[in-house]
Amino acid sequence: MDALIAKAEAIKPSQRKRKLQNDTEGKPAKKAKASVDPTSQSIARSTKLPKSLDSKSEGLPAGVKTHQHIANKKLRAELDRTAANNARSRALAEDAEFLLTGEGGHIEVEDAMEKTWRVGQSEIAEGAGQEAAKGRREMKLDGGPYVSRYTRNGRHLAIAGRTGHVASFDWQTGQLHAELQLRETCRDITYLHDHSHFAVAQKKYVYIYDRDGVELHCLKSHVEPTRLEFLPFHWLLASVGNAGYLKYQDTSTGQLVVEHRTKLGGCQTMTQNLHNAVIHLGHQNGTVTLWTPNLPHPAVQLLAHLGPVVGLSVDPNQGGRYMATAGKDGTVKVWDCRNWKGAVREWSARAGGGPVEWSAKGSLAVASGGTVNVYNAPAIYTPLHTRAPPPLFLTHPVPHRPLLSLRFAPYQDILTIGHAAGLSSILVPGSGEPNFDSAEADPFENKKARREREVKGLLDKLQPDMITLDPEFVGSYAPAGKGGSGPTLDHSASSVPFARLPRMERLRLQGKVDETEVPGSDEESGGEEVDEETRKQRREEKEKNKMRGKGKSLKRYLRKHRKNVIDPTTIAVRAKLERERAEEKKAAAIARGELETQKPSALDRFKRPA
Repeated sequence: MDALIAKAEAIKPSQRKRKLQNDTEGKPAKKAKASVDPTSQSIARSTKLPKSLDSKSEGLPAGVKTHQHIANKKLRAELDRTAANNARSRALAEDAEFLLTGEGGHIEVEDAMEKTWRVGQSEIAEGAGQEAAKGRREMKLDGGPYVSRYTRNGRHLAIAGRTGHVASFDWQTGQLHAELQLRETCRDITYLHDHSHFAVAQKKYVYIYDRDGVELHCLKSHVEPTRLEFLPFHWLLASVGNAGYLKYQDTSTGQLVVEHRTKLGGCQTMTQNLHNAVIHLGHQNGTVTLWTPNLPHPAVQLLAHLGPVVGLSVDPNQGGRYMATAGKDGTVKVWDCRNWKGAVREWSARAGGGPVEWSAKGSLAVASGGTVNVYNAPAIYTPLHTRAPPPLFLTHPVPHRPLLSLRFAPYQDILTIGHAAGLSSILVPGSGEPNFDSAEADPFENKKARREREVKGLLDKLQPDMITLDPEFVGSYAPAGKGGSGPTLDHSASSVPFARLPRMERLRLQGKVDETEVPGSDEESGGEEVDEETRKQRREEKEKNKMRGKGKSLKRYLRKHRKNVIDPTTIAVRAKLERERAEEKKAAAIARGELETQKPSALDRFKRPA
């Protein structure tokens, strides 16, 4: 024991020293030597200052440019001090670097003969860390096939079987929140703003349950739902069903915001673009449509496959630029959401294809037949004219068919596969985002932090009208004089809707007013002089007798205000109307003799057609 204490350089108790006073002869005592502190001696042998603090007492840090060529002493000292502080700040930033800013982990091969897709899950689990290896698991459950959904922070998992088995639990700790046996068909499940509420698409309606599995609401307006999506920044629950209606439900107020009739039959595939909150639908005739709450028709409609669309996903890594689709015709296509001029990449999949899913770092998982193939970026969206598949990164066979769902766990390298016998979680190195924003989605948040985040989310909730294809474009005023939805030059009529303006004001806004008409005449007066009091009385009687709440003029006016996307068709129609009005005015002026008829010239052939 004494040897261990001596080896560890234990601190000995310091001896108490008597303070020296003046000696008997009146002469001051000799100055005592500075006592040696054994604590600092023992610590100094085994510790040292950081690099950023080591050179503070010596003046400028090493490698810092001096300013000896400057004659002014105050300016030279200020510049030296600034350079030293900058150098120390850079050193401190390097010492305090906690986030992993480098590239994510991938499977590396030693030579070109080795292939990453030959590596099995057992080898990956052995090479991964102990915590990461816990994500590899097999859950054998009766009542499949199963679908799954993670929360935004990736901590909680909700599963739903086709026969009615529903469960919500913390998959990292194994704590079960709720487990239900609904005994009816369940097609999809999704969490709402957090794990305390989740929605289930059951046989007839959409039901909302709390964390303990207690039924809170039955949304009877969502009939026979097949797919569910929750928009976290707008607090909207979107559903599509066998009837072909896309419906948006505001979960904060409980109101049905809007419903769109797709006119393309039942829909079995739906996803959302996390960049702009646009809903993507895949239909049975091979069509893919993009929807927003403020448009009654699809914002984009394209024919993607020759058969039903069975897989649809949008890449969150590239800001929603790329979309992957899979169809029953056995093809997988990657589309560029910026131009829609054609598929960027296309290849064939076995057994008619299946669901597809993008990860946070750009890995694409495709279920084909009884296997799940994973491809890495950027080879997925690199343009290629042939139908050759991109290089395969990882593959995993699943003998239990059908494969119904694929879900990547947020902030984890885990892919959850839902099939007929339960769920399988496999490890996909480098697929997850390792860094998370604790103010946005914190996997380690407590009850107080979750409550604060919920209140902040309600305060920052966006309106449904803000959802557009281009989220940077919010809206603009219509040009003056082109209709009732835009501002007018007359300030007195700027606050009055277009339908309630007088006839002359409406004609003036439309550019059809005839200046030769008597300014006091009206259709109702029959050309006779009407004083202001009589006109006011007639207007009050007309407003009194008008039936309110049944007309569609206000709805039409509001719909014009909701329109937030530049429509090329509308622009072309307005330009055509303007040209026709200009030609009519010119013909009327020629008939009145105000203008002369322009004689044709030989140079007219070089004029650009309007």
